[in-house]
Amino acid sequence: MSNAMYNKMWHQTQEALGALLDKEPQKMIEPQRNQVFIFQTLATFYVKYVQIFRNLENVYDQFVHPQKRILIRKVLDGVMGRILELKNEMVELELTEFHYFDDILQDLKLAPQQLDIPIPKYFLKEKLEVIKGREKILAQILADSGIDTSDMKYPVKSIPFDEAVKLIQIAERARQGRLRALFMKQIYLQEYRAKQSKMLGKKVTDTWAAALRIQKVWRRFHQRKETEKLREEEMIFLGMNPPPLFNEVSATVIQAEKVDRLRNEVQIKHEEDYREALVTIKNDLKLIEGVDIKENLQDQIRHWFIECRNLTGTFPDYPDVEEGGSAIIFSDKTIQQEEDEKWKMSPSLFLPAMKEGCNAYKEIWMKKDESWNFSQDYDPELIKEEKRKELQSEIRIQVDELMRQELKNLKLAVDRERERPVKAGKKKDKKKGKKGKKKEKKAKKDKDLTADRTIESLYKELVEEGLLIQALKVNLSDYIGEYSYLGTTLRQVSIEPMPSLLDVRQLITLYGIWPLGSAAVHEKAPLVKSLLLAGPSGVGKKMLVHAICTETGANLFNLSSSNIAGKYPGKNGLQMMLHAVFKVARQLQPSVVWIEDTEKTFYKKVPNAEKMNEPKRLKKHLPQILKLLKPDDRILIVGTTRRPFDAELQSFCKVYQKIILVPRPDYASRYVLWKQIIERNGGVLTSALNVSCLAKVTDGFTQGHIVEVVKGVLTDQRIRRQIHKPLTAVEFITAITSMNPVYKEEEESFKNWYAKTPLGKKRALAITGGSTEKAKDKGKRK
Repeated sequence: MSNAMYNKMWHQTQEALGALLDKEPQKMIEPQRNQVFIFQTLATFYVKYVQIFRNLENVYDQFVHPQKRILIRKVLDGVMGRILELKNEMVELELTEFHYFDDILQDLKLAPQQLDIPIPKYFLKEKLEVIKGREKILAQILADSGIDTSDMKYPVKSIPFDEAVKLIQIAERARQGRLRALFMKQIYLQEYRAKQSKMLGKKVTDTWAAALRIQKVWRRFHQRKETEKLREEEMIFLGMNPPPLFNEVSATVIQAEKVDRLRNEVQIKHEEDYREALVTIKNDLKLIEGVDIKENLQDQIRHWFIECRNLTGTFPDYPDVEEGGSAIIFSDKTIQQEEDEKWKMSPSLFLPAMKEGCNAYKEIWMKKDESWNFSQDYDPELIKEEKRKELQSEIRIQVDELMRQELKNLKLAVDRERERPVKAGKKKDKKKGKKGKKKEKKAKKDKDLTADRTIESLYKELVEEGLLIQALKVNLSDYIGEYSYLGTTLRQVSIEPMPSLLDVRQLITLYGIWPLGSAAVHEKAPLVKSLLLAGPSGVGKKMLVHAICTETGANLFNLSSSNIAGKYPGKNGLQMMLHAVFKVARQLQPSVVWIEDTEKTFYKKVPNAEKMNEPKRLKKHLPQILKLLKPDDRILIVGTTRRPFDAELQSFCKVYQKIILVPRPDYASRYVLWKQIIERNGGVLTSALNVSCLAKVTDGFTQGHIVEVVKGVLTDQRIRRQIHKPLTAVEFITAITSMNPVYKEEEESFKNWYAKTPLGKKRALAITGGSTEKAKDKGKRK
């Protein structure tokens, strides 16, 4: 796609955003009591904002013009924040984390895939060098400490020497036995052929009959192949089968990747040129226009002195620096206008930023002629306009100092006035004293226990102790699943559907990746400090934690009860550990603090076997830590659990702000999982492999089961034999029969536990006849 096409996409998206911003306040002001109508309104805005975000993110990634990218980035952050605000509104309205938009997608003529929320590429692009540097340091510390990360990923158990010799002997004898069996088979076949030839003797067969038989066999074989070929072409034409070489990387894709790399280089170069131009153009303006700006400001202020003197008979008081100095004198706004603005102000924290971005687009870029700027480099005139305002503000501060003195001299000379001395009020002193005491108390409370140590030394210590670990390179797109197409239908008949895997993936993006990736979004969006992933073993909870770190470049701290057992003993030791972890997490944010098997931290009753490990060490400290986390701290506490029912529910839910139930995969997700995992591990999908049957038969099995089975079946030898013997479903079914699935009863136990959580209780009350408002009030009282 050319630059002109992306420009066109940008203009169309900005127009759509402008129309949406004009429409949104009108809809939100109208009082409504119909809950269905309110949800439809919120959901429609949500879906439209997601479409705008997808287009803007694509445009931002493709543009090379630095000033356009700055504006688009500002709007992008605003759109992300607004999506999170709307999501929060929908959660409070429907009292559930999962929503279904089937009817809205149908009305807007959108496919479910268009609702997928992408992760902005600039999250990693803009700090790639920092992430690479940090990874090198981490790898170096691990190497110096003698900790091998490969061993951590794939642990190998050591065995005694005698047992190893026995295993080698068994393998060698088996190899020899196979060779002997093959040799004996060949001898048997030779003897059998010789015996058959003796029985037949020298009997002469009819050559014509033999030729006819060969022809029949060949023609039958040839016709069968032709029929299969025609059938395959028909299926490809109907879209039931993929075309040949569908999965192979085409030359077009290779060329597109090359263009993408070149575009990234041009973006970096243009950004560097733009930053240099900001400095050089400002310096040039200072030399050329600085003196004129200073004189103009002085003339304007002197004129104001004279006007006030003529109107009131005395010279005015000069505005203080805190009030804005002389800038407040020439402000165009009146008191009435300010009141009107306050009255029209939207409750959203992101709408003003989006409106400002849209206005800047209309004023500067909407009708701008860029025929001269083919290379899409920076626009020097725009920089001059921006820096002229900045230079004027800087010079105004200097002018204000001069004019204050001039005003003082005028008052002494003309009015014989003296400046009134500023009374040192006792109340102010008291306030200062109170503030001072508060600051002292706060300082004592927030005392830095490691003030004498550098962040580098704390970082190294945490790595060596195993509290700061290396995140696995896993993308969120690797968490494979399919949409739930019956969500709205089931809710209409009062059946609560289990969320699909893609619903879970979207929540991870909204609650975890977006806020950690963008500081602007994290500061203003509804704050999510902690996240709980609950689900049976093998559904990908640990993978999602690592995916959050991979997509945002976040540090990963492991505070699982099993990992901190025996480390930093005692009350002071625990305090020092938490202080070091969160100090490093803040300094090197974004950061993820992971607590695996987090139910152990909130055990109702600690099992005797685990009492030595003190699993409940963090129970009292976690609520205090959450209170200390501020909007500008991009730190997310993520807990994972496969047995949430073992935890004390009240304290559990008090710590984890958002609880996401991760289900076992449904039929649609299993179908996609089998196909993609088989292909990723070197398997070839043919008509002999009935994936639909495989997905149906493996109901109850998780992603972990499927990955394990596929890796077990697709050995190197089996992959090589696929040409002669295609894969069949029986091979995978035979391998999976030895595993225990997640039974319906276990899934129901997770649903029943979730129904006891605060949000689950509110949802149940709303479904059974109570209104949403009553449910909210009940939740607040509790």
